[in-house]
Amino acid sequence: MNQTYDITIIGGGIVGTATALSILKEKKVKLLLLESESSLAAHQTGNNSGVIHSGLYYKPGSLKAVNCTTGRDMMYVFCEAHSLPFDRCGKIVVATSEEEIPALNMLEERGRSNGLIGIKRLSASEIKEYEPHASGIDGLFVPQTGIVDYIAITKKYAELIRENGGDIKTNSKLVSVKRDGKDLILFTEQDEYRTKFIVNCAGLQSDRIAKMFGVDPKLQIIPFRGEYYQLKKEKQYLVNNLIYPVPDPQFPFLGVHFTRMINGGVEAGPNAVLAFKREGYKKTDFSFGDVLEMKLYPGFWKMAIKYYKMGYQEFRRSFSKELFVKSLQKLIPEIQYDDIVVGGAGVRAQALERDGKLVDDFRIVEAERMVHVLNAPSPAATASLSIGKTISEMVIKRFNEEVIQ
Repeated sequence: MNQTYDITIIGGGIVGTATALSILKEKKVKLLLLESESSLAAHQTGNNSGVIHSGLYYKPGSLKAVNCTTGRDMMYVFCEAHSLPFDRCGKIVVATSEEEIPALNMLEERGRSNGLIGIKRLSASEIKEYEPHASGIDGLFVPQTGIVDYIAITKKYAELIRENGGDIKTNSKLVSVKRDGKDLILFTEQDEYRTKFIVNCAGLQSDRIAKMFGVDPKLQIIPFRGEYYQLKKEKQYLVNNLIYPVPDPQFPFLGVHFTRMINGGVEAGPNAVLAFKREGYKKTDFSFGDVLEMKLYPGFWKMAIKYYKMGYQEFRRSFSKELFVKSLQKLIPEIQYDDIVVGGAGVRAQALERDGKLVDDFRIVEAERMVHVLNAPSPAATASLSIGKTISEMVIKRFNEEVIQ
């Protein structure tokens, strides 16, 4: 059945749903959102640590910094307005060696540049006032950080999309496209849809979707699995809220940390280990096609050479609970092998350029009757309302110019 829409969003994660909602609030259009899985928020959105980020880490003026700080405040307002659970509990970042002090200084400077009022430097004894079981020589307290349930938020976005006249189709994997005049015909495994404009918010598949529409993404998505442990119930007293290490500034991951979850429990992790499948949530998950695609991409080998030591350490830690515990003990020395049990995992879509450079900021590419969101890493969930508004402004501008004329 051929159904006709003005705008079609591909991808039902938090960025896709936020974008759809923003478009519908700004312009009266017939909008469709396609999701390949049986439910929304099935991948990156539904498998992260549920943190509302403050904006501490990001280069001032970057899309990440601007959208995180704006989106963070929008997220708190949205949760309060819709009675969604959240806790603006704050977090501490802990330096455990002298070598980490320069990076901690940089974080403090970035935080202040990004408008984090109330950020506070902590001495070793002051760290204990926030987290009595944490250990460090220096630290930061960041009051703007919080915790939330991003699956619940995505479901609320979806509810509002439908209330505003949008359609959502799950179990609708896009398999091919063709042009018919200036319109696009989208073929899923069950149906076909005619649309005047598409927005690619496909996350782990965003580069492939771009190619399907004839757009060279000039990058490739490399999947990194983040594995979590959970503190046993009787050991959850060791963590009050959120305890983070000082991240390695050369690598776009934050390091294993402790996170109190909004629905109960405490997670420890994640690591960042190369996955052998785009949706490879288990160590045994393997896709010959995905691995071959990585191996044939020149940027992959350049990245591998640059980060081979770190990559090797991440693989070792992935297969060794002892090494994982050792990492956690840097933050909480009391943690023991039997205090944690295996938790879940998520897969991060890390965009990689042909020269081996990891794309750190959001990457959005425009083409005729199209907008492609090719890189939307953390803090995309935090920033979803803001980045959704940014994308929708691009979409509406192009739609008005190219479709309505």
